[in-house]
Amino acid sequence: MPQDEAVIGCTGKILIGTRGSAGPGEVLVRVRGGSETFLAWSEHPLPTGATVLVIESRGCREVGVIEWVDPLDALGGDTADAG
Repeated sequence: MPQDEAVIGCTGKILIGTRGSAGPGEVLVRVRGGSETFLAWSEHPLPTGATVLVIESRGCREVGVIEWVDPLDALGGDTADAG
């Protein structure tokens, strides 16, 4: 199956929680100017609503994901304490 390299590095939201090695979930990924759904595989279970980063393409409409926290969002809360 051909891999979809364009999706690697994109972020998305888990629509159906992943089950780790027990099976995939579903993710909505922002890619190519829109949003597309893929089967999502992860090393550890991820809940519905989790933000993820696509780290690999597993072929036709399947991706590997990890949980993702946007570093810019994380900085937002700390800047008020800095000054």
